[in-house]
Amino acid sequence: MTCIVGVPREIKADEHRVAITPDGVRELEQHGVTVLVEAGAGVDSGFADDRYRQAGAEVVSDASEVWERAEIVCKVKEPQASEFPMLRPGICLFTYLHLAAYPQVADALLEHEVVGIAYETVQTSTGALPLLAPMSEVAGRMSAQVGAHFLERHNGGRGVLLGGAPGVQPAKVVVLGAGNVGWNAAWIAAGMEAEVHLLDRNVDRLRFVDQVQMGRITTLASNRGVIERTVVEADLLIGAVLVPGGRAPVLVEEDLVRAMKPGAVIVDIAIDQGGCIATSHETTHHDPVFERHGVLHYAVGNMPGAVPNTSTYALTNVTLPYLSDLARLGVAGALALDRSLAAGVNTAGGHVVNPAVAEALGKPYLPLEEALAGLRS
Repeated sequence: MTCIVGVPREIKADEHRVAITPDGVRELEQHGVTVLVEAGAGVDSGFADDRYRQAGAEVVSDASEVWERAEIVCKVKEPQASEFPMLRPGICLFTYLHLAAYPQVADALLEHEVVGIAYETVQTSTGALPLLAPMSEVAGRMSAQVGAHFLERHNGGRGVLLGGAPGVQPAKVVVLGAGNVGWNAAWIAAGMEAEVHLLDRNVDRLRFVDQVQMGRITTLASNRGVIERTVVEADLLIGAVLVPGGRAPVLVEEDLVRAMKPGAVIVDIAIDQGGCIATSHETTHHDPVFERHGVLHYAVGNMPGAVPNTSTYALTNVTLPYLSDLARLGVAGALALDRSLAAGVNTAGGHVVNPAVAEALGKPYLPLEEALAGLRS
């Protein structure tokens, strides 16, 4: 017996993505899975309701019906406060949660005993984060073009062209973190002919970048001294560090921001995990930047939401196999079969079941097996 999958419209500010494409619905329909899609959920991503109907979805008029009837609710972003009352015990929520940055969401999931599976903590045995990777790639690539935009003088920046000009030095871009986000940010910035410095503690990762880019990106082993020297010289600073499930470490303190060039730009991609720049706070696409100590800060928590067509296809490509397993096998069956998916569970039965999330929230940790046993009993 398959589970009913529900896809509500995203209501977070400036969030234009949808959790599944019509092709994804078609794939689930072939497995006998009923999919409920809220009317208008895919319009901003370029998918009209009729496309979902043609793929086999049942398009319903309001979100409350989706939440009430679905056994698995598939979203893009964490539930908003107005959605908390629609949570209920035993429902499975499959989405980006980032609970370390949104403790009030964690409290709601615990109160309502929701099985909360976070895309960002689904992790393979090799340490890869397959459901975080595509949005990291999108955000990383966006960060260079966003930084270039706000470096323009009329947008508040230093008036520096990222790639410089013949006889003129290019902008200096410093990227903190060489994971999927940072690597993509550095790659695009280098393609725009900037002078790029990529910092990471993992020298093997830096070796990979150096081999691929053949010296076009300067790789530096990250430590406090290197961070201090490079940040103060940066025209564009991109924060791209990640602790899976946990809060991002603050690598740039306020005094260091104060020492940066007037009109420099910071893009803190880690803001959805609390941010890695001490002076950052979350912003929106409609009001994306603020100035602190003469430095422009961009800290939009859902950067890929600005390019929803691209992002929705990229997200569905990686989430669909997991969602199919959850719907076909049931939540308990899918989690028992796939350890990577089980690693994504953050809450179950009113308990935090991911140790990194529990540490970040300062809440007690209960192993997933015990939490699920409590649900079955």
